[in-house]
Amino acid sequence: MSSHQTSGSDEDPQHIVVDQRKQRRMISNRESARRSRMRKQKHLDDLLTQVTQLKTENNQISKRVDFATQHFLNLDSENTILRTQVMELTDRLQSLNSVLHIMEEVSGLSMDIPEIPDPLLRPWQLPCPSQPIMASADMFQC
Repeated sequence: MSSHQTSGSDEDPQHIVVDQRKQRRMISNRESARRSRMRKQKHLDDLLTQVTQLKTENNQISKRVDFATQHFLNLDSENTILRTQVMELTDRLQSLNSVLHIMEEVSGLSMDIPEIPDPLLRPWQLPCPSQPIMASADMFQC
């Protein structure tokens, strides 16, 4: 009778194969988890870089908007002053024309008195020559 006895230190070969598979799966899972953490960290780093870049762009756009707003306010103020000056000069011209009409009636001499266009109703008929407005794409850049 031959019987095969195994000592406590010898293990079943099938059990060894299962343990090796478990060991390989555990190593593979650890490596997969490490790669996953690395991908998540890279994605987080990319998002943080994008946030910084977008904040910088937003800051630049905000500065350009502030500059354009200030430029607009300056031009609007200047335009208001010019409109006031046109109204004052129109009033003066009307007064002078009234004096000329009186002089014409008193003296009997015919004087050439042009009509004064109303600058608020017809700004395209101002008594002074108009200047072209020049604009460029970079006039609002900082």
